[in-house]
Amino acid sequence: MIHKAMILAAGLGTRLKPWTDKHPKALALVNGKSLLQRNIEYLQGFAINKVIINVHHFAEQIIDAVTENNGWGSSVSFSDETDAVLETGGGLKRAAHYFEGVEHFILMNADILTNLNIAKMYEQHCQQQSLATLAVTERKTSRYLLFNDSHMLCGWKNDNTGQVKGLNGIKKAFSGIQIIDTSLLPMITDEGKFSIIDIYLKLCGQQKLMAYDHSNGLLQDVGKPESILAAEKIFL
Repeated sequence: MIHKAMILAAGLGTRLKPWTDKHPKALALVNGKSLLQRNIEYLQGFAINKVIINVHHFAEQIIDAVTENNGWGSSVSFSDETDAVLETGGGLKRAAHYFEGVEHFILMNADILTNLNIAKMYEQHCQQQSLATLAVTERKTSRYLLFNDSHMLCGWKNDNTGQVKGLNGIKKAFSGIQIIDTSLLPMITDEGKFSIIDIYLKLCGQQKLMAYDHSNGLLQDVGKPESILAAEKIFL
C-alpha cells in the first residue's frame, strides 16, 4: 500500500486574491477547515499518515498551522522552497529524498478537494504496472492531457491556443492528484523550476503513464474565491 504523500502548497495563489495577499492558498477555509487540513485528513482515510509539504508563499503560516495542530494527526515534514518556487516537478525533485525506501507515493495539489478512492486507483496502478497513474475527469477546462485508446498518456493540449505537445488523443482534464512509482524519480533530469507534466510528456513515449478516470466522483478545484463557495456546498 501507499504510506507517504506530498502535498504541493508552495504556489502564490494569484487566482485566490485577496486572500493570498496575506495568507497561503493552502490555508484558505472551506466550512471552517483549511484546504491543507482537509487534504491531510483525506489522505488519512486511506492510511496515508506521512506527508511532506513544499512551502514558499507565507511558508511560516503553513508551518505554524501544522505545528499548532500536531499535523492534524499525521507526521508532517516540510520541503523549503522559500528561495524560489520550483513548480510541481522541481518541487518533487527537491523533496525526492523523502521517498527513499518506498515503492509508490501520492503527489497532489493542495487546492483540490475530492472523494477520489485512492485504494481503487492504487489497485489499477499495480495491475497495470504503471510508472505513474494520473487522476482525470471529463470536464471543461482550457488545458487537457491526451490519452490513446489504451488510456496511456500521449500528449497535452491547450484548447485556447490550439497548441499540442506530443500526439493528439482523447482529452481528459487532470485532477491534480497522481500515484507515482519511485523509479520515476531518477528519470527527472531537469533542474530548477519545471512542471511534472513536462516530465510526463518527455517519458510518455517510452513509459506507462496511465489515466484513472473518476468522472463519477466529486472534484472541486479551489483556486478562485467563487470556487470556495462552490466547495462549501459539497464538502461540509
